[in-house]
Amino acid sequence: MEPINQFTGTVCPINRANIDTDQIIPKQFLKRIERAGFGQFVFYNWRFDDDGNKREDFILNDPKFADSDILVAGENFGCGSSREHAPWALLDYGFRIIIAPSYADIFYNNSVKNGILAVKLTDDEVETLLERSSVPGYKLHINLEEQSVSDESGFKAHFDIDPYWKKMLINGWDEISVTLSEEQRIARYEEKMYGKQYS
Repeated sequence: MEPINQFTGTVCPINRANIDTDQIIPKQFLKRIERAGFGQFVFYNWRFDDDGNKREDFILNDPKFADSDILVAGENFGCGSSREHAPWALLDYGFRIIIAPSYADIFYNNSVKNGILAVKLTDDEVETLLERSSVPGYKLHINLEEQSVSDESGFKAHFDIDPYWKKMLINGWDEISVTLSEEQRIARYEEKMYGKQYS
């Protein structure tokens, strides 16, 4: 995974609460087993009508927001089914950071495991960001080391994150990488436990 420490990106606001995983990536697109290729289907039913034509009133179809890499949304983001394809789709589309007041637990865990930093801010802080990001080109700076979100107009907020997830994201590790980082200790343990038995 690509490490995240300090990140500056353009914000796309989706001012809706309870965005569920079926809205993020509809079930008909879950046939792939690899992680790549889902980005084209993210928010598909909001982006396209039944004939596959773009809905001009959806923000990701506005060229001014199309290249955003930070998503700001309402509470309970990622609720619904536990499909890991949802963070795969968001990441494949280009979102590296999500900011919301709250997340479904499984979605939050799936996100950080796949290299997306899911930031929890207060309702008021998120409301401020939704208002400011309605203007195309609005940028935020995220400092994971300091656990802060800021802009060039004086906004600054602190967020909490479990030290385990923080270490994984800063180093670009997935859970397999974490295990492999302890390879020498695992080898010593195996030798101690099984060396004489199998020598």
